[in-house]
Amino acid sequence: MHRLPAGAALLIIDLQKAIDHPSWGRRNNPEGERNIARLLAHWRASGMPLYHIRHDSTEPDSTYRPGQPGHDFKDEARPLPGETIIAKKTPNAFIGTGLEEKLRAAGHLAVVIAGVITNNSVEATARMAGNLGFATYVVADATFTFGKKDWDGTQRTAEEVHAMSLANLHGEYCTVVTTADVLGEGRV
Repeated sequence: MHRLPAGAALLIIDLQKAIDHPSWGRRNNPEGERNIARLLAHWRASGMPLYHIRHDSTEPDSTYRPGQPGHDFKDEARPLPGETIIAKKTPNAFIGTGLEEKLRAAGHLAVVIAGVITNNSVEATARMAGNLGFATYVVADATFTFGKKDWDGTQRTAEEVHAMSLANLHGEYCTVVTTADVLGEGRV
């Protein structure tokens, strides 16, 4: 088990219906939503701080654009009344949102990050959290991504993209953990 610092806040990034649109392609980690739901239930039952991060895309063709069904939160991560929702327009949940100020004002110096897309909003937010001095944890099996071509045009699988993104983060910007680690069912 990995002991999280007291008062660690859970950030659930962009778990909206948009992510199910077929245009994204094949994803990894089909258990991602289930693990996010387990984390969310634990945070709620423990009364620990949590923040729902919602992407409000300004791109006309984005599946995340407000006013369309994809903008809604997925059922597994639907906020309850009174839970904090942070709206963002960039991949980084700290840019233009007041998230840093909210976390610091509440005394939350550690964040646990789950959600999507591993190599986009999750990675951008984790890097910033680490750079800002927050003790940062990314939950590997409560995040997921999609296949993507690399810079020279070679198609990479969702598993490869996910693994490389986590490798980029671990040890420098955050500690990568699993749902079982966070819930005390495993060890790091």
